[in-house]
Amino acid sequence: MTLPAVPVSTGTAVEETVPIEIQSFGTAEPFASVEVKSQVGGQLLNVRFVEGRDVNKGDLLFEIDPRPYRAALRQAEAAVTKDLAQLGQAEANLARDQAQLKNAEADSARYAQLEKKGVTPRMQNEQIRTAAQMAREAVRADEAAVESARAAIESDRAAAERAKLDLGYCEIRSPISGRTGNLLVYPGNVVKANDSTLIVINRIAPIFVTFGVPERQLNIISAKNSARRLPVRASFEDTDKIVHGTLTVIDNKVDPASGTIRLKASFNNEERMLWPGRFVNVVLTLDTQKAIVVPAEAVQAGQQGPFVYVVKQDQSVEPRPVTTGPSAGAKVIIEKGVASGETVVTDGQSRLYPGARIQTASAPKTDGQAK
Repeated sequence: MTLPAVPVSTGTAVEETVPIEIQSFGTAEPFASVEVKSQVGGQLLNVRFVEGRDVNKGDLLFEIDPRPYRAALRQAEAAVTKDLAQLGQAEANLARDQAQLKNAEADSARYAQLEKKGVTPRMQNEQIRTAAQMAREAVRADEAAVESARAAIESDRAAAERAKLDLGYCEIRSPISGRTGNLLVYPGNVVKANDSTLIVINRIAPIFVTFGVPERQLNIISAKNSARRLPVRASFEDTDKIVHGTLTVIDNKVDPASGTIRLKASFNNEERMLWPGRFVNVVLTLDTQKAIVVPAEAVQAGQQGPFVYVVKQDQSVEPRPVTTGPSAGAKVIIEKGVASGETVVTDGQSRLYPGARIQTASAPKTDGQAK
């Protein structure tokens, strides 16, 4: 009794240039993230941006009550003015005492000569030398007063500069260009210096996608990445759109807990498809190679491993074990087991058995088949 032919769909194994790819899952991360805090304390007066909107570097975000800092600046500037006046007085005293010292030293030298000649009494000469010594001490005191005044000026100028900085900090500007999040502190609240975060700004164009790959892939990834920039594509569960980027960072250590190495790819993200925290499917392309490929649905899982049904010349089938490689789109790379040009069953395998005869149904053509 001859069994009827089993209707099946078939495809052809072909040799193609296929990409060598590593597939993984990744998470989008901001290219840069800043927690904006106040550098001075005071009442928050105004918010100058809209939550969830883009801001540019240098844009005004917040205003803090500047009045206490204006007063502190005026006080510091007044102290500098006072110190300048004291310096002028000290320099005038120094000039006066230097002139007096010059006269006293001249008198002391003259009386010393007269004492040697016996013209003047010794006591008078001692009085003149004492006066010269006092004049020298007065000059040294004046020089110390001048140095003290100059130091006071430098100190008060530093205080004035600090007051200017504090006054400038009353206007909080965006340190980066990016997207603002939720406002965390509202106008009317009193903020402290370097205390609570006012807003978080994330730069999302460009953006990073972080993903992990097995550590055994590290050597080939490093070698390929040193030769050229490796392309990375990311896809989503809820849309068929694909975004393209390049590998940017290879982490400097392997995670011993998971045995993976963390990688970062950068994307322009001009369409804002990627968002911080979003999970994506990641494909890293290392190179291309010539390989035998079959439609992915041709590969079946058996007890001894993957196999395919190969169609023979007499329209019967034989199950043949295969060694598979990575997927290449809708196809699977066959490293061993099938030759180019052989026909394989792509649908209807559940009713097949070794030696079963088939009846070929019309099937969609694969790349490389004759049309």
